[in-house]
Amino acid sequence: MHKLSILLSAVICMMQAKAQNYDAHKAFAPIFYSSNGNDFRSANGAPAGNYWQNRVNYNIKASFDTTTNILDGIANIDYINNSPDKLDFLWLELDQNAEKEDSRGLSEMNPGVKASAEKGFKFFSVLAWQNGKWQPVNYIVEGTRMQLRLKNALSGNGKALKLKINYSFKLLKSSAGNRAGILETQNGKIYELGYWFPRMCVYDDLLGWNTLPFIGGGEFYMEYGDIDYTITAPSGMIAMGSGELLNGDEVWSDKILTNLAKAKKSEKTIIIRSLEDLKNVSPTKKTSGNVTWHFAMKNTRDVAFALSKAFIWDGAKIDLPDGKTAFAQSVYPKESIENKSEWNRATEYLKASVEDFSKRWFEYPYPEATNVGGPIGGMEFPALTFDYYRAGGKGLWALLSHEIGHSWYPMIVGSDERRFPFMDEGFNTFVDIYAQQDFNHGEFAPKRDGEYAPKGGNPADEIIPVIKELQNGPTLMTPPDWMDYKYVHPLAYFKTAFGLVLLRDIVLGKDRFDYAFRNYTKNWAFKHPSPADFFRSMDNAAGEDLSWFWRGWFYNNWQLDQAITGVKYVDDDAHKGALVSIENKEQLPMPVSVEIKEANGKTQIVKLPVEIWQRGAYWTFQAPTTSKIISVVIDPKNQLPDIDRSNNIWKP
Repeated sequence: MHKLSILLSAVICMMQAKAQNYDAHKAFAPIFYSSNGNDFRSANGAPAGNYWQNRVNYNIKASFDTTTNILDGIANIDYINNSPDKLDFLWLELDQNAEKEDSRGLSEMNPGVKASAEKGFKFFSVLAWQNGKWQPVNYIVEGTRMQLRLKNALSGNGKALKLKINYSFKLLKSSAGNRAGILETQNGKIYELGYWFPRMCVYDDLLGWNTLPFIGGGEFYMEYGDIDYTITAPSGMIAMGSGELLNGDEVWSDKILTNLAKAKKSEKTIIIRSLEDLKNVSPTKKTSGNVTWHFAMKNTRDVAFALSKAFIWDGAKIDLPDGKTAFAQSVYPKESIENKSEWNRATEYLKASVEDFSKRWFEYPYPEATNVGGPIGGMEFPALTFDYYRAGGKGLWALLSHEIGHSWYPMIVGSDERRFPFMDEGFNTFVDIYAQQDFNHGEFAPKRDGEYAPKGGNPADEIIPVIKELQNGPTLMTPPDWMDYKYVHPLAYFKTAFGLVLLRDIVLGKDRFDYAFRNYTKNWAFKHPSPADFFRSMDNAAGEDLSWFWRGWFYNNWQLDQAITGVKYVDDDAHKGALVSIENKEQLPMPVSVEIKEANGKTQIVKLPVEIWQRGAYWTFQAPTTSKIISVVIDPKNQLPDIDRSNNIWKP
């Protein structure tokens, strides 16, 4: 062999040894999608022509006793089986059973702890309308799930079954895995009721019945339908529920109705019930006995409600992109406007958030949006949120904006939170970034991720410890109940949101990313997308094969380390240009941005696509320099999560 060839071979071997952490064939492995499109889900990521999903309509009559804290309810359920399958049995979700002795969550988290007999649902009758009459249904309860074993199978293709369930449960200080609870305030108790009725599990074309038990980390996945419900409780209280109150003229006092009408037309926050009103003015026409509030919500996957005599109430008009309006309202106790809590701005934050999300991503479809200040730290429901009553400042903005953002992901775009929380928590955290930038000329910008955001820190640097710690741990595709809960936030929230920022700012650009993300949201509004549907949607609408990114960022916790390995001039003459050699030292590939500064004062940015790494770990490009180089820097704005920035800079 020629001596030069031997020398080159030795150099190549040495370079390959240095780059042993990068495998181009692994990063860009073909056939990322394990299945083709089908009649239900298109290869382009949209619902296909024969896409189906089952539907559930609820009519619920409930009463709440504030002396015993017991809710009694009768749930009439119309279950429509749009699948092509016959169903011999049905499954329901019983979230109030999360702390019962036989629940998986209690057994897993607190083995041996004896649960109180008063916790969870009690059932008095479970009936189905079959053969022209109401008949008892054979059922079993397994922790947070109920199986109905039907005498006659329910046919598919639109056949329906009526169910009637008579039930009760006692609301505790903390119920349903801390999604419901009670707070004692100076002016009375606040009752927040989430997951307060038996709800049908999802039956879909991906898994059939989705019956993962509710353990506490993973949240929810539910069918869409119309929910009509009444809440009977003592007079003198304010009831706030998801959807629209249908009988407000009957229940509210004249003063409340007058102030409410003003608020619905106002751009600024209007007080509907003041702190002074708490002392001597009833918000309801009736001042004794019980009052029944009648709510309804269309095309929703859930509803929640709150009750209290202690609520201050304010509201303002929401302006939507097509000229329509909605109504933003907040209720909170006296304590929420004391001790640096700033709930007097809550409606301002709510209005701005809904307007921003509507303008950027998808128009808000509901007539009202509601904040409830109470004991729950932060919990989302369709068009209604439970938020910590003592929050203030930037934290209150971040809390309220994030929780109402869930009305888009996953309440409008109905992903499976229990298996894939990145599709709701991460997407929502991502859209929060821009709402925070937009609000009041950036009053609270930039958005940072709490414990991962030291003052003055760089988000790209903050994600690095997370990726390093989880290099061989759970990934974004891991269900939250299958991992240590300390990893749920850094993965589902932070890593997802930062990954989407990388796609928007580095890989695709704002225009292509925003178009693709809006397209995904529009196509899957009120439907059930899977992760593959999202990945395919982005690939198709943006016009890129992003499988390398989905594989590295979502299916793995691959690390990134781009490096400059050498700079030399063409024919040793700076005027003829420079050859810049770079290396991808770790497994995650990314596009490359290189800043080159010359002695003559000229600065140029060279951008290289991710495809340069398809052939291996090394790339050399020629930069058109006209004088000597004084520095070469990879990723000059430090936008990438590069684990070793020391090799990003070259100086002669």
